[in-house]
Amino acid sequence: MLFTFRGLIAPVLTPFNNDSTRTLNLSVIPQYADHLAKKKVNGVLVNGTSGEGTCMSTSERKLVAEAWATAVKTTKQHLMIQIGGTNLPDVLELAKHAESIKADSILCLPELYFKPSTSEQLKDYLRLVSLAAPNTPLLYYHIPIFTNVHIHMGQFLESLDEEEIPTFVGIKFTSSDLQEAARALRANDRFVVFLGNNELMDAACALGMNSFIITSLSMFPELTVDAFTAGNAGDLLKARKTQQRLTDVLTTIGKYGTFIETMKAAMSLLTNINPGPPRAPQQPLSAEAVASMAKDLKNLGFSVNL
Repeated sequence: MLFTFRGLIAPVLTPFNNDSTRTLNLSVIPQYADHLAKKKVNGVLVNGTSGEGTCMSTSERKLVAEAWATAVKTTKQHLMIQIGGTNLPDVLELAKHAESIKADSILCLPELYFKPSTSEQLKDYLRLVSLAAPNTPLLYYHIPIFTNVHIHMGQFLESLDEEEIPTFVGIKFTSSDLQEAARALRANDRFVVFLGNNELMDAACALGMNSFIITSLSMFPELTVDAFTAGNAGDLLKARKTQQRLTDVLTTIGKYGTFIETMKAAMSLLTNINPGPPRAPQQPLSAEAVASMAKDLKNLGFSVNL
């Protein structure tokens, strides 16, 4: 299956209201899509890890996907929808739904309880997903820190015959193991490898990677785009300097809580988009932590909303 998109995709945060059950706030999504488009971000990933997809019901995930499908009709962004992380019948239902709303691609986590331990088991699972959405490019979501699935992605891609999974086009590789990433990148020209690590763009570009799915695009789009552009152009010195500034600010805000908790707070401080609080079991940052983060961001030269 043909899949031509290369470049940057933002794994978008899901906006919730600050009420007792953290209901969806879909009204934010058109503004969010426009914000990213204006910052030269040409793709979005919906219901991924940053989007708290596994914290939502199947019906809620459909509503979020539909809202983004409507928004990107105006912004012309590539729409990738993460459909895994739940029971298999719901995964297949979400795959069918993504195809019905004309998603440009779907991304799928592995089975999270009866975890695959071999390439063949993973192929069997992805084949079922592929059959549910036979006209939509499918990517596998490799994020072993959460899934505890450690199938080597270089070996997996090398083992795939052309017709084994007809819609399969590549992977999102969220790991710091660049040796494994490099082998995956070189495994087969037919497959794209999106790196999902905010802090390794410069090194990945030096390896020849040209596609990334990274959350910092929502909060720090200029820095992230500049690091990518420099690295892709072969200006590794500029890429390294820009990456270091991005890494420094991510480290600074990261000390206040978990990844999604801190990213949601940072987005409210740095942009005109309010994604609201995270969903349980995660918790919003305290007012004191947000104020301290704002002070740190100011000290690093960023303008903040208070």
